[in-house]
Amino acid sequence: MPIHTILMIEDDRFIGEMYVRSLKKAGYDVTWMVDGNDGLIAARNKTYDVILMDVMLPERRGNDILEALRGKEDLIPKSKVIVLTNFEQDDESRMAMEKHADGYLIKAEITPSKLIDIIAQLDKTE
Repeated sequence: MPIHTILMIEDDRFIGEMYVRSLKKAGYDVTWMVDGNDGLIAARNKTYDVILMDVMLPERRGNDILEALRGKEDLIPKSKVIVLTNFEQDDESRMAMEKHADGYLIKAEITPSKLIDIIAQLDKTE
């Protein structure tokens, strides 16, 4: 099933606008939330093909959202989750997040076109 809908949970306005603009231009339907609580509510209320999520968010951190969505309850098994961060984490924290996520990317290394390529690759693995 092709990827159409993307939920972006990102509090940095510049980064969020840059990714959202590029993703929409590439044909994706993008919903953007700027804090963790709103992002979690959005993820629970609608099924998205992909969730792009920052780690350091206001209200609720990315690892808490990931645990809520993919932990014991496994509320969103159909959505692909990609963690986007510039936050340097210790290996144990990173491995715990990677266990529940489908991708883990460092924002400083990812241009909008590279992110679109990564999402297109996810599309091919469906």
